Amino acid sequence: MPWYWSLFDETFMSSTNFVPWLNSFRVVLGSCFHCLITSGIVLGSCFNCFKRSSESYTILTYDRRFIQEWLSAGNRTCPQTQQVLSNTILIPNHLVRSMILQWCTDNGITLPPVENQEEDLVTNNERKTFSKIFERIASSSNLSEQREAIKDLRLLTKCNSSLRAAIGEKPDSISQMISTVSNPELENNAEVLEDMVTTVLNLSIHESNKKIIGDDSMAIPFLIRALQSGTMEARSNAAAAIFSLSALNSNKAKIGELGAMRPLVDLLEHGSMIAKKDAASAIFNLCMLHENKSRATKSGVIDVTLKAIVDDSLVDESLAILALLSGDHETVEEIGETGGVASMLRVIKEDQCKRNKENAAAVLFAVCMYDRTKLREVAEDENLNGSLAWLAQNGTSRARRKAAGILDKMKRAVHHTHYSC
Repeated sequence: MPWYWSLFDETFMSSTNFVPWLNSFRVVLGSCFHCLITSGIVLGSCFNCFKRSSESYTILTYDRRFIQEWLSAGNRTCPQTQQVLSNTILIPNHLVRSMILQWCTDNGITLPPVENQEEDLVTNNERKTFSKIFERIASSSNLSEQREAIKDLRLLTKCNSSLRAAIGEKPDSISQMISTVSNPELENNAEVLEDMVTTVLNLSIHESNKKIIGDDSMAIPFLIRALQSGTMEARSNAAAAIFSLSALNSNKAKIGELGAMRPLVDLLEHGSMIAKKDAASAIFNLCMLHENKSRATKSGVIDVTLKAIVDDSLVDESLAILALLSGDHETVEEIGETGGVASMLRVIKEDQCKRNKENAAAVLFAVCMYDRTKLREVAEDENLNGSLAWLAQNGTSRARRKAAGILDKMKRAVHHTHYSC
C-alpha cells in the first residue's frame, strides 16, 4: 500500500486542536478525491499541504508526484493558497489512504500495484537533473568535468530512488556512460572506475533496471572487468551489482556465460571481508541456475569455501554455497576428495548455528549417497562422538532428515557387510 503524505507542524500535531481537526477532516473530505494541482483523481500517493497561522489551519491534499515536483522546483508555498509552508517534512497519512481505498472499492477503481507506483515515480525536475548530468558525462570534452559528473551521478543515485528510475526512460544511457569511462584517459583512473561501478550498483537496486542493465551489451562485461582489475572497493561493488542483477534468471545465465565466476571466486579467496561477503552472495545467487554450478566448481569454489571453513572465516556463506552445489555429482566428488567430510563433521560437532549444522548435514548426506567409501570415515566419527544421532533428534527439520538418512545408510552398509560375510 503506497503512502499518503502530510506536511504538519509538530506543535499542532501534539496540541488539543489536532483531534477535533482530524474528526472534521473525515467529514469534510467526503468521497471526492481530486488533486488541486491536476484536478485529476488521486490514485497515487497524496500530500497534505499545511500552513499554520495565528487563527486558522489550511490543509490541502495533492497527488505526491505533482506536489513533489512542485517542491523539487524550489517552491516553498502551497500551490492553492500561496501561503508559505512552515516546513516540508513528509508524514505518512494512513487515514487518507484508507479513505481513498474505500472510495475506490465502492466505485470499482483498482489502484496500480505499490511497487510500480513508488519506484517508477520520476518528476520532471529529476528528469532534468539526470539529463544534465548525463550530458556532462557523455558530451563534455573536459576530463575534469566528466570525472566530477560521474561522481555526482554516483552520489545522486545512492540517495535518490526516483532518480534511479529515470534510467528506464533512457536505457541506452548505460552503454553511453560506460563507453565514456572506457576512454583511455579515464579508463586508467581508479576513482572514475570505482564511481561508475558504484553508479551501476545503485541503478541496479531499482527493480525494473535489472533487466535494462542486463540487456545492455556493455554493462555486465564492464562489471567483470572491474572485478578483475579495480580497486578493492570497485571489485566489492561490482560483485554487489552482479548479486543485484542476478535476481533475474536471464541475467544469471548471461553473467555466467560472460565469465564472471572465476573473478568472483578469486575475490572470495583474496578480497577484504566486505568484498568476500559480496562475492559469496553473488556466487550463491548465480549458482541457483544449474548451468552455473559447474562453472563455479571449475573456477575453484570448492577449495576456496572449504579453506574458509577450516580457517573459520565466512563459514555461514561457504556452507550455504556448498549445500547449494551438493546436488551436482561433479561437485560432490570434489568435496569428498578434498577433505570435505572432515570439515562437515567438525561443523556438525562444534558449530553453534543450527543453519550451519543443517547445511553441513546436507553436504555430508550428498557425499555419502554418492561415495559409499566415505561412510567408513563418517561411521568412525559417529562411534566416537554421536554427532549425527544428536542432530537427528535436535536439529532443524531438514537437518534431522539428512542426519537420519546418513545413519540409515550406515546401518544398511553394516548389514550388507555382515550379510556378505
